[in-house]
Amino acid sequence: MSFQNKKFSIIGIDATNIRAGGGVTHLVELLNQANPELHSFNKIYIWGPLSTLNLINDKKFIYKLNPKSSEKGLLRRTFWQVFRLSIAARKQKCSVLFVPGGSYSGNFFPVVAMSQNLLPFEFMELKRFGISFLAFKLILLRLTQSSSFKKANGLIFLTDYAYKTVTKVIKEFNGLSKIIPHGLNPRFNREPKHQKDIAEYSKLEPYRIIYVSIIDQYKHQCNVIEAIYNLRTEGMPIILDLIGPAYKPALKKMNRKINQLDKDGDFINYYGSVPFEELHNYYANADMGLFASSCENMPNILLETMSSGLPIASSDKGPMPEMLKEYGIYFDPLDPKSISEAILTLINSPSLRYELAEKSYKESKKYSWMRCANETFSFIHQIEAMTKRVL
Repeated sequence: MSFQNKKFSIIGIDATNIRAGGGVTHLVELLNQANPELHSFNKIYIWGPLSTLNLINDKKFIYKLNPKSSEKGLLRRTFWQVFRLSIAARKQKCSVLFVPGGSYSGNFFPVVAMSQNLLPFEFMELKRFGISFLAFKLILLRLTQSSSFKKANGLIFLTDYAYKTVTKVIKEFNGLSKIIPHGLNPRFNREPKHQKDIAEYSKLEPYRIIYVSIIDQYKHQCNVIEAIYNLRTEGMPIILDLIGPAYKPALKKMNRKINQLDKDGDFINYYGSVPFEELHNYYANADMGLFASSCENMPNILLETMSSGLPIASSDKGPMPEMLKEYGIYFDPLDPKSISEAILTLINSPSLRYELAEKSYKESKKYSWMRCANETFSFIHQIEAMTKRVL
């Protein structure tokens, strides 16, 4: 069938709760790579806050809509999603609705939802936040997303680990599901460099280990700092560069640990939140990548580290082994000694460092935003077509 005679569809996207971090990156990259004719749609209506909409490139098939409620608090945004989103989708004659934020309570169907936050579905990780507003928020999110996923016509997961974790909780999901990992910005591509013996490093030119991630309870920065301290006491000329925004209680805890073990600032550098556009430069200056999270849906940071050509010491929890495979050295993020041993294994063998860095770098090539976009819109079209046949 020629494109001239082909019947096209209209997709609606609810981005009213996509406001920062990986969710925004996914949305922007997804729409940058969207090919409407290939996937049988000719219009995308997207509702969201201006801060998100302004990051999306203007294209003739993308229509950006900014409900007043999207600039308000959580209650106002939720009210709009529950009572106004379905009306808005019908007004624009959408034939399918995509909800990348995961929470949906309307009466418009078919709907394709997406699971991007695994914290609400891993109870042991949620317990790390104790009795707090954030813990209450995560429990509420578990309830709302469980309900949304159960009634969605299609559900996208980022990893097989996420699929198994979430479906173990919701159980009653009757729609179709598909695992579609995120892509990778080519800015991070950097072939592995020559690996020097640790004896060639010194206090003036130390071996740099980089850990990029939000400072949070399940990221275990304190354990990493303790592991680095233990290696420093053994004479290793290493330093740790920490990069990422911070959850305040976790930041206070981390600062106490730094003041306890490195009060003079000799080997721990915390740079705070670095603009995403500049992040690849920090990887380029590092010698080793480290990732110590115990809860992830899909660790984009681990993927960026792989693409940056660095040897990697990684947490053995969650989907990290699914992505990194056997191309890294694993540790228990709850145990500083285990972290130290993994780092030491890499430091003591330049040949192992290079071998693993080269293999993980090649593995990262499997991830692209074009592939992500093609698989996502193909799945959305599949759900729309199946629903039409049922009706």
